[in-house]
Amino acid sequence: MDKMRMDKGDWLVVCDGRKALILENLGDEMFPNLHTREVREQPNPSTTAQGSDAPGRLHPAAGGSRSSVEQTDWHDEAERAFLRELADRLDAAVSSGETKALTMVASPRALGMIRTDYSDVVRKALRGEVAKDLVKLPVYEIEKQLLMSGAAK
Repeated sequence: MDKMRMDKGDWLVVCDGRKALILENLGDEMFPNLHTREVREQPNPSTTAQGSDAPGRLHPAAGGSRSSVEQTDWHDEAERAFLRELADRLDAAVSSGETKALTMVASPRALGMIRTDYSDVVRKALRGEVAKDLVKLPVYEIEKQLLMSGAAK
């Protein structure tokens, strides 16, 4: 496995559907030194606090049977909105020159969701993606697991 490449000023974005850490490499490629630049969190209350009523029922035009409508997954919707906002923040950062390159580290589910929201600018700046859920770890442990162990590019 090749060692992950991170130049000085590159960002490492570690996220899931509720929390994102934007880390900046203040070191160099040989000796990375990650520092927290931003922490974004989204409160995600219980489904009963987010939802309103029970799922609805549909009445067909003909016949006497009824069918129920699937209840909205409010947690899923909140995670999608959070990841859309994060993708917009990354687009703004790359467009304004805050960073030239970034690497995404996210749970496989969050990675699949945020990919659809990458702008062309973010896609060009993206050095790699790592499908790991590391957002709850301290920064030194993230650095150790990814940069020192040689995570995939």
